[in-house]
Amino acid sequence: MEKTFSILTLGCKVNQYESEAMSEIFEKRGYKQVDNDEFSDVYIVNTCTVTNLSDRKSRQFIRKSKKKNPDSVIAVVGCYSQVSPEEVKNIDGVDVVIGTTERDKIVDLIEESRESHKKINIVRDLKNIREFANTTNFDSNNRTRAYMKVQDGCNRFCTYCIIPFARGPIRSRTIEDSVREAKTLANRGFKEIVLTGIHIGSFGMDMGDIRLIDLIESIAEVDGFERIRLSSVEPIIISQDFMKRAVKTGKLCNHFHLSLQSGSNNILKAMNRRYTREDYIEKVSIIREYMPNAGLTTDIIVGFPGESEKDFEDSMKIVEEVGFSRIHVFKYSKRKNTKAALMQNQIDGNVKKERSEKLIALGEKYQEIFEKENMKKSQSVLFEEEHDGEYYGYTTNYIRVKTKSDANLKNKIKNVKILDTGEIANCEIVGD
Repeated sequence: MEKTFSILTLGCKVNQYESEAMSEIFEKRGYKQVDNDEFSDVYIVNTCTVTNLSDRKSRQFIRKSKKKNPDSVIAVVGCYSQVSPEEVKNIDGVDVVIGTTERDKIVDLIEESRESHKKINIVRDLKNIREFANTTNFDSNNRTRAYMKVQDGCNRFCTYCIIPFARGPIRSRTIEDSVREAKTLANRGFKEIVLTGIHIGSFGMDMGDIRLIDLIESIAEVDGFERIRLSSVEPIIISQDFMKRAVKTGKLCNHFHLSLQSGSNNILKAMNRRYTREDYIEKVSIIREYMPNAGLTTDIIVGFPGESEKDFEDSMKIVEEVGFSRIHVFKYSKRKNTKAALMQNQIDGNVKKERSEKLIALGEKYQEIFEKENMKKSQSVLFEEEHDGEYYGYTTNYIRVKTKSDANLKNKIKNVKILDTGEIANCEIVGD
């Protein structure tokens, strides 16, 4: 009888990539993947630990999975298990605990646990880890856009963030290996490659003089795909030289998820973000000098310890000044072992909620403004999926659109005109 497995992925695009790589390992060993709500022999939770909510979701899935199949083997993988291995191991139903390394051993560990009826915990200390763990993801279900992990770890230690403890120091994938995977992905029909990592702005800093723009240029030379997109970058990487070289490739999408976190210099300093609001605005100006119609998305935390009303107003003002195409708002979540967790003046939950709602509403206003500015302009769209005769895709500057078509548009890049605004804007194909 065919063995089955299911993977719940929480958190970032890196986790998504790593889950797909684990799926490939399982399938090569004769397992069949099933949906998360189905009966399965093995359940894997690829965890996130950025917020308390993600920890709670992990525990809920574990309990539900064990109810579906009391004889199943449950493996918990990723950031939550890396920073709290004993806590995870003690959750009722958990059989295997793996951190953010050694996922390539997951099938062997699960089968060992099944045979021995013992819990296995192989979470290792990351302090001295220096090698990038190569994983490949060639069999993604998405045949239009491929995520490629090129970097792991973070040395920044922002005061609110637990990720350096969960992922360890920075490690970069070699350009040669990255290009090799890019060629394979292009040969398999992907039209867009998304470069992802925990802190991709630090790519190459552990390898001498190599930097992210060198990787972008090398991958852009690979034939067969037309777009390179960056997942999330820090303001530090944006410079005249970076943008000049990026535009010259002809393949880098005019969309930057440029992490902000706060518009207040006081809060940025308390967060250890290493830039000011003025620095950030200067980086935005450089991007728009070279890519005037760029989509700029960002993350902002509200309710950081000590955030005054003026600090919050500074975050509101920078949203208006930059005119982000989309913002992701997070209410500050206290994480153990971080400096911010020990800070005085923790903000009341109701205040966080109120500020979050205000900022989300402002973000939606500027998202609509950005979409209106893009109406009637010719935009390049990669159509990725189809439902009931409607095809969905993203413009290069990351506006989600849809159009009806009798022809098969999946994995096709077409020029379109955006007709309206909304969560998914309607568009029509032009010039074809």
